[in-house]
Amino acid sequence: MRRVRENALALTFLVLFLLALGGQAVAGLLQFNDQQVAEGAEPVSLARFVLSSSFAVDVAENWQSEYLQFFLFIMLTVWLVQKGSPESKELGQEGAESDEEQRIGPHAGPDSPRWARAKGMRLWLLSNSLGMVMGAVFLLSWLAQSVAGQAAYNAERLSDLRDPVTWGSYVTSAEFWNRSLQNWQSELLAVLSMVVLSIYLRQRGSPESKPVGAPHASTGVEG
Repeated sequence: MRRVRENALALTFLVLFLLALGGQAVAGLLQFNDQQVAEGAEPVSLARFVLSSSFAVDVAENWQSEYLQFFLFIMLTVWLVQKGSPESKELGQEGAESDEEQRIGPHAGPDSPRWARAKGMRLWLLSNSLGMVMGAVFLLSWLAQSVAGQAAYNAERLSDLRDPVTWGSYVTSAEFWNRSLQNWQSELLAVLSMVVLSIYLRQRGSPESKPVGAPHASTGVEG
């Protein structure tokens, strides 16, 4: 029970993620089979639908937009600040900060990660690992979306007796960028809302909010 309590936030979001993904699969199957029947085709099983390009492109395009949001927020908050927002560093602290502030090299503590005491490439990798992983997941999700999207798009074209398109033609098409940008704009709006609204609004007890009594102008302060 102690392990569950210590990891309750991650476990809760994992369960919610799996429930949402399962719900998407079932709802997507029902919609897909409804269209299949309307077109005079045979319905498919859940397993076949989950392995289809139609399901894969919907999942991948959402993942890539989420990880793009995380990647941009992680990297931009190194150098950019927003007065009054707990999502920002304090004014004047822009940049990668000193070794002492980051507790690396000779400033590493006994409980610091081992690579925090290292030099060269190992220290650089640890220092940039979060942004690199988020960026890599975004790129892989984008690639998966483009490949699955091409397959789904070509299946639709073939059913309309039109010629399939190449991967290069698909990733430069209005179809691909319409799907991508409608997700990107919603994620960027969500980040903007969090950064700005957290200046003036509070949620007692949340680390994403300033303390209820903190001044609106206080920056980088979390509850």
